[in-house]
Amino acid sequence: MTARHAALTLSAARALLGVAADADERELRKAYREAAKRAHPDRPTGDAALFRDVLAAYRLLQDTPIVRHHYPPAVAQPAPIADRVFLEIDIATALTGGAEELAIDGRRLRLKLPAGLREGDKVRVEGVCFEVRLRGQDGALVRGDDLWLTGKVDPRVLAEGGRVDADTPLGPRPAWISTKAAARGLVRLPGQGLPARANHKAGDLFLRLEAAESRGESPARSLLKRFAAAWAA
Repeated sequence: MTARHAALTLSAARALLGVAADADERELRKAYREAAKRAHPDRPTGDAALFRDVLAAYRLLQDTPIVRHHYPPAVAQPAPIADRVFLEIDIATALTGGAEELAIDGRRLRLKLPAGLREGDKVRVEGVCFEVRLRGQDGALVRGDDLWLTGKVDPRVLAEGGRVDADTPLGPRPAWISTKAAARGLVRLPGQGLPARANHKAGDLFLRLEAAESRGESPARSLLKRFAAAWAA
């Protein structure tokens, strides 16, 4: 168990599993199974560190007596909000920003996320400090400020170079691919990684090139080849 697990607060543990302070054993077990399934390292979007946090949170709450509050409606006090929780976002949200709605200790918070969030960045809303974690995506990852994508391109471009709209997990990416870049299977697009934010500079996009399934020869190219053959004859 890491030091972070040992320091996990009750509020943070409940927030991680998405349960209230008065959740019973059945609710707690159901929330744990759902969170563990999402974070399991064997899944494409899994995360080993997050899976360990989920397990630590479940064990902590299992050993904690259920807290039930009985306040008269006129003087009911709001449940305490966790002072620090983890916020997992996908790479697309880190790139363009977005909005998230979370349940924290019985309250619902709406977060407006700016573009350019990095792993470990902090977002504070209504006294809650969220620490950002980036969720992996098949064929896409972040290294510091840089974005790495795998793009499917026409096999002909890999052989000859040229302009292309590469098909990536985050949508099409236009790029000019030189014959040298095509030969090594990698092209660097300056300034097209994570956008600049706070103390972070704009990152670069590294596009790993893979051949897409051939769609056959275009009619225009076939006509050109036939014309060239006739001319040579």
